[in-house]
Amino acid sequence: MLRLSQVATCLVLFCLSTISGQAAGIQLLDRGPQISGGIWYPCDGTPAPVELGKLALPAADQLRGVRDCPVSKRKHPLVLISHGTGGWFAGHHDTAETLADAGFIVVAINHPGDSGYDSSPSEGLSNWVSRPQDVVRAFDFMLNDWKDHTAIDPEKIGFFGFSKGGYTGLVLVGATLDFQRGASNCNNKSRFCEQVNSGDVPRNLPQDHRIKAAVLVDPAPTVAFTKDTLAAISIPIQTWRSELGAKERGVDPSGVSRVLNDVPGNPEAHVVSAGHFAFLPPCSPEFAASKPLFCSDPSGFDREAFHRQFNVDVVRFFRHHLASGTVLAK
Repeated sequence: MLRLSQVATCLVLFCLSTISGQAAGIQLLDRGPQISGGIWYPCDGTPAPVELGKLALPAADQLRGVRDCPVSKRKHPLVLISHGTGGWFAGHHDTAETLADAGFIVVAINHPGDSGYDSSPSEGLSNWVSRPQDVVRAFDFMLNDWKDHTAIDPEKIGFFGFSKGGYTGLVLVGATLDFQRGASNCNNKSRFCEQVNSGDVPRNLPQDHRIKAAVLVDPAPTVAFTKDTLAAISIPIQTWRSELGAKERGVDPSGVSRVLNDVPGNPEAHVVSAGHFAFLPPCSPEFAASKPLFCSDPSGFDREAFHRQFNVDVVRFFRHHLASGTVLAK
């Protein structure tokens, strides 16, 4: 006999299978360095390669969708995607496309100064502050200034963050930081440690109470989070962590485990037998050849199969917490 959670997963799989012939609509977002990225949304159309112009990232895989497809005027939940350090707005395009095909509007942004386009300030603490500010600014734009903002239900807002995007999400939904804890691990002359040791640390980080549910994927860095600094989080959370992490990139699996176990409210937790970058989409042969670090998985781990289930679980979570009782239609 199927459990309720299994039934829910089966229903989501069925719904996704019935729209597999569809393609997400996509609008490119380029309002200068402060807001750039992409917007995915439900669309009946034939997918085609999308030319990104100056938003393209060298060696990155090409996007497919229906460029500037008309947006349905029905109300849709909104999910924002925040990439990791050195990433870009399309770094989780498969998740964005799957959410759009399931009836969501998705905006994925580039974080200025902490992306594949520009990572100049990433050694210090500046982007610990600017990243949450980027998200607040993007939500403001989507809800007020986007030309199709009337298609968004402002009461049904979600967040998806990977790596540094996961850190960003923790802050936005109520976590604070304990830099004294981080100072105990500072034994080098990095800009980060200089700021921590001198007390030049960010305070009063922006939070956004419009977010009603969040998916946090292998959040990092975790050093400044404690059980006490996480205690104010009160919204539904789905967590994902990798068993192997990526210590060479500052993602310590034990630190991620500690923090996610301390998130209050009994989050829906998932552990994946792979490394940190398994949460990025399956790589094309060309991208794998140019960026092997992001494309190498343990023997026996099938990234394509994992992402099919990963995206189903993300959709199911957001459907339950943002779209319960709502008919999601194109």
